[in-house]
Amino acid sequence: MSRPSKFLAKVLRHEPDLIDIQLDRHGWVQVDELLRKLKKVGHGLSKDELRHIVETNDKKRFSISEDGRRIRAAQGHSIEVDLGLPATRPPETLYHGTASQNLDKIFEGGLDPGRRRQVHLSPDPETATRVGRRHGKPIVLRVDARRMHADGWTFFCSDNGVWLTDAVPAEYLGFGVTQ
Repeated sequence: MSRPSKFLAKVLRHEPDLIDIQLDRHGWVQVDELLRKLKKVGHGLSKDELRHIVETNDKKRFSISEDGRRIRAAQGHSIEVDLGLPATRPPETLYHGTASQNLDKIFEGGLDPGRRRQVHLSPDPETATRVGRRHGKPIVLRVDARRMHADGWTFFCSDNGVWLTDAVPAEYLGFGVTQ
């Protein structure tokens, strides 16, 4: 992720106060205000540069409103926001990429969101592998999303295809990929 993209993610996911912006309850901010405030703190971007960041971000971390006037992080917030995503029936299996050094903790207590609002799950093992690689030697865990959903857990699918849920108890986790 490039420096401007990284800073944008930090501001829109975790620290809007860094540039003195106020996100609405759904995490949106006016593009014009964001660009003004970024410029004030030495991170100036043009609308075209911002749009390029949004369109080329490998994980599609950002969403622009249909009218093009607002922007937000698609998911990954540590601050309180309501993305307004509808509860959605998940696929049978979802995946979570992690590093091998995290396995004991995960199989003891399940997946928790850490400093984020929700646990992030991938729709396929390849994406989960890329996520896990960021943390060390990647391990892909299989999540029995169908059974979790049947047991009353709620799932949401973000604008960029990342699946979200509040937690994943260890009983729903397994190793690897089913063939």
